[in-house]
Amino acid sequence: VQLQASGGGLVQAGGSLRLSCSASGLTFRNYVMGWFRQAPGKEREFVAGISRSGDSTNYGDSVAGRLTISRDSAKNTIYLQMNSLKPDDTAVYYCAARAGSAILGAHSRYDYWGQGTLVTVSS
Repeated sequence: VQLQASGGGLVQAGGSLRLSCSASGLTFRNYVMGWFRQAPGKEREFVAGISRSGDSTNYGDSVAGRLTISRDSAKNTIYLQMNSLKPDDTAVYYCAARAGSAILGAHSRYDYWGQGTLVTVSS
């Protein structure tokens, strides 16, 4: 199984970025997908999750209303559209997959992880 995250970079506060995560080696429709982030010196934090069908999403409290997760089953890819970015959003962003039906916020409940992509938001 491989999860390949991309799209990170440097952006000014108030700007936007779109992250992508391409999955291979698994049956994509059977997996809940999620985005997590980890800033230096902090624990890994749940950002967003999306159900297997794409009909249901869930967001961390600190990003709700600014970030949108989506998935494209034809491309085995998920996305994270990030708007109104803040310096506090600076972190390495990881995509993850879990076999199951529930969107969970605990990183220990995810089975596969991508390598991470760095997002830096300057003030």
